[in-house]
Amino acid sequence: MWISYVVLLPLLAGVPLVGAVGPLVNFDYSSYRGTARSTGVTEWLGIRFAAPPLGELRWRAPQAPLQNDTVIDAVAHGHICLTTRRTATPDPPDDPKTSEDCPFLDVYAPSSASTTTKLPVYLFIQGGGFNSNSNANYNGTGLIQAADMNIIVVNFNYRVGLYGFLASQEVVDNGDTNVGLLDQRMVMQWVQKYITLFGGDPSHVVLGGDSAGGASLLYHLTAYGGRDDGLFQAAAAESASFGNMLNVSQSQYQYDAIIERVGCGYDKVQDTIGCLRSLNVSYLQAHNFNIPYPDGGPRARAPLYMYQPTIDGGIITDYSYRLLQTGDFIRVPVIFGDDTNGGTVFTPPNTSNYSEMDQFLVDQFNAMTTNQLEIMNAMYPPAETYPDSGPLWRTVSNAYGEMRYMCPSQAVGSAYSEYSASGTWIYRYNVMDPNQTEKGYGVPHTVEINAIWGPYNVAPQTAPASYYPGQSNGGIIPVIQGYWTSFIRSYDPNTYRVAGSPEWVQWTAWAKDRLVFQTNATAMEVVDHGQQARCAYLQSIGILTQQ
Repeated sequence: MWISYVVLLPLLAGVPLVGAVGPLVNFDYSSYRGTARSTGVTEWLGIRFAAPPLGELRWRAPQAPLQNDTVIDAVAHGHICLTTRRTATPDPPDDPKTSEDCPFLDVYAPSSASTTTKLPVYLFIQGGGFNSNSNANYNGTGLIQAADMNIIVVNFNYRVGLYGFLASQEVVDNGDTNVGLLDQRMVMQWVQKYITLFGGDPSHVVLGGDSAGGASLLYHLTAYGGRDDGLFQAAAAESASFGNMLNVSQSQYQYDAIIERVGCGYDKVQDTIGCLRSLNVSYLQAHNFNIPYPDGGPRARAPLYMYQPTIDGGIITDYSYRLLQTGDFIRVPVIFGDDTNGGTVFTPPNTSNYSEMDQFLVDQFNAMTTNQLEIMNAMYPPAETYPDSGPLWRTVSNAYGEMRYMCPSQAVGSAYSEYSASGTWIYRYNVMDPNQTEKGYGVPHTVEINAIWGPYNVAPQTAPASYYPGQSNGGIIPVIQGYWTSFIRSYDPNTYRVAGSPEWVQWTAWAKDRLVFQTNATAMEVVDHGQQARCAYLQSIGILTQQ
């Protein structure tokens, strides 16, 4: 039987190969020296992919990196992008790991790769509600090892919050909207230009992402009305979020509020955006927080995530639900899915009645009507209760989790099964961690990311204790990594799945088959009729709720 040379690479890890990529990589703008680890993986940390977005480059599309003729030791992660606070409460002192100058990426590649191996590339977009970089600096070693040393992993930072998604007429006239998404696109273009230097194949790029990163995948699938620029060939989204989408004029209140808070108001200066660009970032950051939507009433609170991707007629042409309905998206293989209890980490634990539930939902989706809320109240009866929480906490969690996460992913699956023959797979992650279950969180938002990357490769102390080797949920790690790395390598989660794991059947709008991940019990299931009915309603009002 013929065996490819690539399959033999893990056997040769640590052994110098003719033509193997060395730690020193030369770009046309700089050179970076990585580190070859005993794991058989070489890592390059903190590679700059764009010029510092400071001063006059605030709220402008990313620019090419500046020329640097010195060799840079790529041994430390780059700065994480600045966060927008949910409330006006001051943050602790500035975190030295964060900065406005944050366009940096990391590359992980098998040390035995060469410029001719053309390995598949997994390009990961982290989440954080478009207001923070919440999954920064994950280590790609575990995924590479799970893929038999046959992939390359790239992850990166992108501008978020005030710096990434400020929108107004002033920004349109003298800047760019959605620069956080343009940062992501800049990294995709960087991969096209340079990934061969690490042994990667620019014609085999699979996008990954969780939460806002998963939402970003859909924004790129529908970018410019579904224009395919050849930047990627497949996408795997975890817990993709369908947030509240405003257009430029609807976003104007955010701009008007920040210029008033920092002394750049219309009554003080003529060039308000120039004034904003001139401000010291520490001063600007002190005033960087969310506010309620206009006309929200006396009980209104700021949404969890105020700055969001904006319908600007450019990279985003319409609501996500409408673009799915009209088929205006790139036809590539996709995975979309969610956690059973995706709303629990977001909703107020003290929610006591439907009035409070409705206020929370309107605070997040300001276009919701009284009639829509009444229907949702009927669809979501009182659920189970937990100590130290209000009687409707799990009820509002169920409603928010399905509206923002679970039902949109199923809508993606149905649209792709209708318009695309490339392959569509949907999942539900239902791995129970004892500690999370006891606290009432169930299987919370994006918890599957710890299994996909492996508990040792995410941020310290964030993976549930049960996910580590020898613990109750340790067995789910190789199973989900098998599906994910198979998809990265072959655009099909079944090709290299772990022996004994079930075939992941494709989703169709009529059958609604999805894979449910459970420790020692992963299997296909049909979405229950109750969720089918609730999702049908939520999807029917998706454009009206500005998603």
